[in-house]
Amino acid sequence: MSMVDAAELFARTVDYLEKGIIDLYSPLEKIVIKTCGNELAYIDNRRDAKQKYGFDFWANSSKELLKSQGIGNNLKYSESQQFPDFLFKTKKQGVKYLGGSLIELKDSKSGNISSFNSTVPTKFKSLEEIDVINSNNLVSRIAKIIDHKLAYNEEYFAFDRRCFYLVRTDNKSAHVKVSIVDGSFFETIPKESLFYQMFLHVLRAHLKKEKIEIPQSTLAEVQEILSHVTDQTIIAGSQVIEGASVRPRLRIMAEVHTEGNPHSKFYPEISEGSFNLILKSSPETKEIEAQLSNRIPEIAIFKIRHKRNGEHTVFQYKKEKRLNQF
Repeated sequence: MSMVDAAELFARTVDYLEKGIIDLYSPLEKIVIKTCGNELAYIDNRRDAKQKYGFDFWANSSKELLKSQGIGNNLKYSESQQFPDFLFKTKKQGVKYLGGSLIELKDSKSGNISSFNSTVPTKFKSLEEIDVINSNNLVSRIAKIIDHKLAYNEEYFAFDRRCFYLVRTDNKSAHVKVSIVDGSFFETIPKESLFYQMFLHVLRAHLKKEKIEIPQSTLAEVQEILSHVTDQTIIAGSQVIEGASVRPRLRIMAEVHTEGNPHSKFYPEISEGSFNLILKSSPETKEIEAQLSNRIPEIAIFKIRHKRNGEHTVFQYKKEKRLNQF
């Protein structure tokens, strides 16, 4: 199941919260590494993983293998500052790839979700798309080493991986909220539509600024042409312009609308001092619900209605006594 990585991260984090190994104020990377380190195929900050949290990402990889794949000492234990922060190991069922989900961390002192500075949050991304976003193939190279035999297939780089975002707001106060959020909470219209509409908005703003009026029929033709500008891997790629000594590239960034923030006032059910897993409601979510109910009896399970994207299921954990210490 494509949501199983997030469900496992949630369940193990609840266990560690119960035991007091971590709390809602712990570094987000510590939470992921401590709970799911052995299940990860990529860690961006491998230096802190080892030095701060005692996890050696390369513990099961030989020096010969790393050398053959171009992973030198400068890359082994460094912070690469690539997207995403974490990638889960891939599994395979028959010919179908499973898992391999990505986790991106978003930490904020306020009640707003930090801006997405390298990519637009979506439900799915492939390794091919990730490599274009980063302008290099470091993430896929490292993931290929860890996933090993499962990676020797072109489909490994092309299949859609579920995107999850570990979000924390009010990270220094008693109002803290932490959630693993399904990318569907942010991608409320297809990203392909989002991109061309963005360019259309830019065009209209320029026309208004320059006080240029063009016939509606012409604008409709332009809109039809722009509707084909949908591929982020092309949009984010470096462009070779004849006569130019630089290769310009667009770095797409995104800010979360208040209604797309599960920690905002629009969703009072997501209470302060809670740890949540927020998934788009589906038959798969029903299976997750049954599994987590048996595994963690104390969690609350309820529905919220996304203002723009329908029903989502929330799995919520609170440890009142511990949180009251802050």
